[in-house]
Amino acid sequence: MPPTKSATLTEAELRLMDVLWEQGPSSVQQVLDALPKKSQLAYNSVLTTIRILEKKGYLRHIKDGRAHIYRPLVEREEASRSEIRHLAHRFFKNSHEMLVLNILEDRGVDAEELKKLRQLLEQTQPSEEKNE
Repeated sequence: MPPTKSATLTEAELRLMDVLWEQGPSSVQQVLDALPKKSQLAYNSVLTTIRILEKKGYLRHIKDGRAHIYRPLVEREEASRSEIRHLAHRFFKNSHEMLVLNILEDRGVDAEELKKLRQLLEQTQPSEEKNE
């Protein structure tokens, strides 16, 4: 049975997942090379974090000669949704409405964002409600 996926990714794990989502299957060295130079992580730090991601069920590796090539098992969208569910559960009693309202109240919404939100709401509205 595969390991259970953790609900959240640490910042370090997310940085490595971003690289793998962006460039696809990669060795530890390729991930390290793709990280911003300001990060300056050691090879062993990247390897350790990648192994943790594999144990959490986010990555899988195949052997390619002496190297291991890691590929994401979880898409970026799935990880984002998981993070949102976790946030809603922890801080908003599983209420996505409270989460969205909090975001809107915190930073406000400009006219263009409001237009996009209205369009999105209209698209996702159940057909019975549209006909009322």
